Parts: sequence; C-alpha cells; structure tokens
Amino acid sequence: MKLYPFPQAPLEKAIAKRMLTLPSPHKEWFSERWAQKPYKKSFIEHKAMPLITLLAKGKSWTDEEFNAELAAWTVKFYEAEAQVLRPLVEGDGLLQLMQKNMPAERAKALLEKLTRDLHE
Repeated sequence: MKLYPFPQAPLEKAIAKRMLTLPSPHKEWFSERWAQKPYKKSFIEHKAMPLITLLAKGKSWTDEEFNAELAAWTVKFYEAEAQVLRPLVEGDGLLQLMQKNMPAERAKALLEKLTRDLHE
C-alpha cells in the first residue's frame, strides 16, 4: 500500500495522548514497548500509518480498492495496540478531520479488523 504522507509528529502525539487514557494492563504493556525505538518505528510503519492511509484515502476509493487495500494490510494486533488505534478510526483528537466523510461501513470494517486480527 502506498502510504499517505501524513506527518509523523501529530500521529505520535495522538498515540501518546491515547496512551495516557489506556486502562491497565494495556497502558503498562504499550508504554513499555513504545519507549523502545525499534518497536515504535515498526508500530508507526506497519500499523498506524497504514491505518491513517486507509482513513485518508478510503473516502475516495471505490469499494474494490478499499477492500483490496484492507485485505493487503496483513498485520496482527495486540489488544493494547488495538486500544490505541481504535480512537483514530472513531474520530478522536488531532486526526478528526481525516475521519470526516468516511463512509460508516468502511470505518466499521477498520474497527472490525482491529478486533478480528488480534494475536492469540
């Protein structure tokens, strides 16, 4: 998937803000990993930015394009990661304009992916 050129700083700020409100034990789990540069880089590249791309471009893609890109995004999430990413889809914080005009069924598909593709 060609990633949307969204600035990384606002995304990191939104994730850090969300970390503050995570319930325990997700907060401790995610905070510990977020402090590690390799994890942070990987999380941004493989989980957060593709989600932002699907949010930003998903409004204008055809159903086929959206479904193909969603299917091509083959990552597994830990529950704490899903807890961090859900508000990005739901319109929380700095990224609210990206969700504006997102068809409800596509937002629902993204939320379902975060729930369905969890590590066992």
